[in-house]
Amino acid sequence: MTTAAELQTVVTVPARFRGPEGAANGGWIAGTVAETAYGARHDSAVEVTLHAPTPLDTGLSLRQMANSATLTHGDDLLVEAIPVTERPAAPEFVPFNKAARAESGFPGLAGHAFPGCFACGLRSPGDGLRIFPGPVSGTDLFAAGWRVPMTVTDADGAVPDAIVWAALDCATGWSHFRSGESALLGRLTAQITRRVYPGGTYSVVARATGADGRKLFGESAVYEVDGTLVASARAVWVTPA
Repeated sequence: MTTAAELQTVVTVPARFRGPEGAANGGWIAGTVAETAYGARHDSAVEVTLHAPTPLDTGLSLRQMANSATLTHGDDLLVEAIPVTERPAAPEFVPFNKAARAESGFPGLAGHAFPGCFACGLRSPGDGLRIFPGPVSGTDLFAAGWRVPMTVTDADGAVPDAIVWAALDCATGWSHFRSGESALLGRLTAQITRRVYPGGTYSVVARATGADGRKLFGESAVYEVDGTLVASARAVWVTPA
């Protein structure tokens, strides 16, 4: 039963927005839940926990309560989101040209566990985002030059927040991975402060911030070409058992 204090929406993830085969890209579904539940909350961050892989092309239930939102498939809890007050820390700005040069060291070019991933997969230009983070020489950063395709726009001609969350997502993982390695996103906390526009060029920057057992920690950011911060995130990944 839906109460007066609860709103319910049916969400379906198109196959285009996959991460691992058969499941949604973690950043995209996290951003979709956050944006659907809280709108463009650019004044605060949203913490999204992924409890299980989100299936594609399936009707899912998004419930919005006063202080949280959940995405479920039947009785299975998939995603949970809550607003938080602490802005995620952002790794330092890397100029676009330098970020683009770093792409040549992208570990996924030699071996990619999820080559069909919407954000970092080896898909056709315009289909996926093709964000390929590689090591930035002389730093502990990974970076990529994001050339935003014209095929990811909303009715206002800007890029939906879910796309920006996807851009923030995979870079944090690649700051840990070597060729062929993988993990699954467990939690992503993000805040977007400016809009992203199709056809624009942005720097995506990430840093590994530690590990604890099977958990990997990282932070990421999207910057405009002049160094203006667009969005920042912190992530928790979980490696296979």
